[in-house]
Amino acid sequence: MRAPYKLLFLTGFLGTILSGFAVKDSMRVIDNDSFKSGETLQYKVHYGVINAGEAVINVAPTLHRVNNRTCYQASVNGKTTGSFDFFHRVRDSWTSYIDTAAIVPQRFVRSIEEGRYRKKEYSDFDHFANKVSVTDSRDNRKNANYNVPDNVQDMVSGFYFLRTLKLHNYKPGDTFKVQGFLDDEVFNLIVTYKGKEVVETKAGKIRAHRLVPRMPANKLFSGEDAISVYLSDDNNKIPVLIQAEMFVGAVKVDLYKYSGLQSRLSVVR
Repeated sequence: MRAPYKLLFLTGFLGTILSGFAVKDSMRVIDNDSFKSGETLQYKVHYGVINAGEAVINVAPTLHRVNNRTCYQASVNGKTTGSFDFFHRVRDSWTSYIDTAAIVPQRFVRSIEEGRYRKKEYSDFDHFANKVSVTDSRDNRKNANYNVPDNVQDMVSGFYFLRTLKLHNYKPGDTFKVQGFLDDEVFNLIVTYKGKEVVETKAGKIRAHRLVPRMPANKLFSGEDAISVYLSDDNNKIPVLIQAEMFVGAVKVDLYKYSGLQSRLSVVR
């Protein structure tokens, strides 16, 4: 092989090898007409017939800058109430800084207070290199960089991503996959679209899409279809009701108050 051709061959070969280590130079763009800054959703958490807790999901009124990207700050705050608060006090907060264009997390923060258990965890995402850096206050062994797939979600941003889907185009039985990262592991969540229903909530009767995430075998939930998530059948697609069948009983998360919605909620009069 003559020298010029050897040089071309080596250049092409090296280019092929190096391309495997290349980082992306752009991120996806998703149309979002479902939520905006300032949205607040309030829920009652029922264990059987007992009011066991409360939860608030909100998008901060101001945008944030994380990893040089503009982000929503979306938080889920949950606490026990009544007798549950006396026997096992819970004050949990999960916050995701969600890229306004790509609807993926740039940073995820978990603050857990359950009984005497305490934990603070930070996850910083690099979607160009498909990496996430974790800092765990309880377990230094988890402080590391992890490989993640394209457009990976955390537990909070995943819900907001679901709200951007064009659910009116789905038919009962259709499935889709959401890839997420939690507790130093990547997981694949397969969600089945079950169709539309009218559900009763403390905020009224609401037309909703029913989604069922497929649960892996575990000691908490009873069956792979144990959880049903109902998103309002309107542009908002807010979670209005979540039902879970657990081995120790049924749990219901029920919307009772809301404000700052993008558009009118589909309440049935």
